[in-house]
Amino acid sequence: MRILSLGGAGAVCQYATRDLAEFSTCEQIVIGDYNVAAAEQLAAEIGDPRLEVVRVDADDHAGLVRLFQGFDVVLNGLPWKYDLAVTRACVEAGVSGLDVSTEEDQWDYDAAARQKGIVFVPGVGATPGITNIMASRGANQLDEVDEIQINFAAFRCIGPSPGLLITVLWEFNPRTKERLYYRDGRFHRVGPFEGLKTVHFPNPIGAQEVCYIPHPETRTMPKSLGAKAVSVRGCFPPHVMRLMKVLLESGFLSETPVTVKGVQTTPLEVMHELLIQLPESKQNPLWGYGLLVEVYGKRDGRDVKVTLWNRHPPAEEWGGPAAYYKNIAIPLSIGAQMISRGDVLQRGVVAPETAFDPDVFIAELARRRIEIHEKIEEYHVVGHSRFM
Repeated sequence: MRILSLGGAGAVCQYATRDLAEFSTCEQIVIGDYNVAAAEQLAAEIGDPRLEVVRVDADDHAGLVRLFQGFDVVLNGLPWKYDLAVTRACVEAGVSGLDVSTEEDQWDYDAAARQKGIVFVPGVGATPGITNIMASRGANQLDEVDEIQINFAAFRCIGPSPGLLITVLWEFNPRTKERLYYRDGRFHRVGPFEGLKTVHFPNPIGAQEVCYIPHPETRTMPKSLGAKAVSVRGCFPPHVMRLMKVLLESGFLSETPVTVKGVQTTPLEVMHELLIQLPESKQNPLWGYGLLVEVYGKRDGRDVKVTLWNRHPPAEEWGGPAAYYKNIAIPLSIGAQMISRGDVLQRGVVAPETAFDPDVFIAELARRRIEIHEKIEEYHVVGHSRFM
């Protein structure tokens, strides 16, 4: 088996490449990156003879198709703007793949992927990704799923890379249409900072205020897990949340054209360029990822709540920023390995909760010291009001 780690020398995906080298049994691992020097340095650091490096131009569609045809699985760690391009190239090349984020139009390639006999899984990171696996695990223990509540705390700086900065700016942009929750048979659109509630994540993150975030779990799980209601709420470190609220209220997320010193631009573009250059945008007091998923439903006629949460080694042990990045990259590597060894039987463009056996995935996470904890509770009304 040959696996292509696309963008495999980047800030996040380098840890997927490292995981492939440590845990996979594939014959060859190729780091495909525009930055050949960084890829060669990473390969030298890892020191695995299976590693090779190839230069990749993600804007060259024909080149991507030709390259992909030499592999069994494509692991995509490129910025989200290339999600659709990689999916399209995988389908045309007839090669299975997966990526860390999700673009709505990726699902349009489902029929073509099935016709080619391949699988492509969007959104295999922490959230979406691990949260899909947690929700699937909870749903599998119920006869009927009433509601799935997904909560995350992404503790990292606001601008560790251009792609991750764009993610934050997009998630709190008032024009983002994908900020939805599902209930009563339909999707409800909400604005930034709506749906506020306090969630208690494992220490050291602790209690944090979360709000609705535009993540694809909301769109896939009503169908894939039969949930009657699905929501995703999340947060970043408190100082990032405060900054985003000020930018939103001050109009700095606007895309209305303005002229700055003779240059036509938008407030959003100005803020992006400013934040990506400020040293403070790359600093954070605590790095890590908190995930908490609550699945409500019925089992044997009784109301049941399944709560799942994660734990991982602290930043001091995992190397500062790596305590955040590994929670995204390791699931990507696990997914690629499960596809390569034939664990994924589905074909088409499918969500993580459909593609992967949750128990196998969770066991693989545990091998990397990412633990998923679980609590199952029965609950019921003990008395009825005479006014009901």
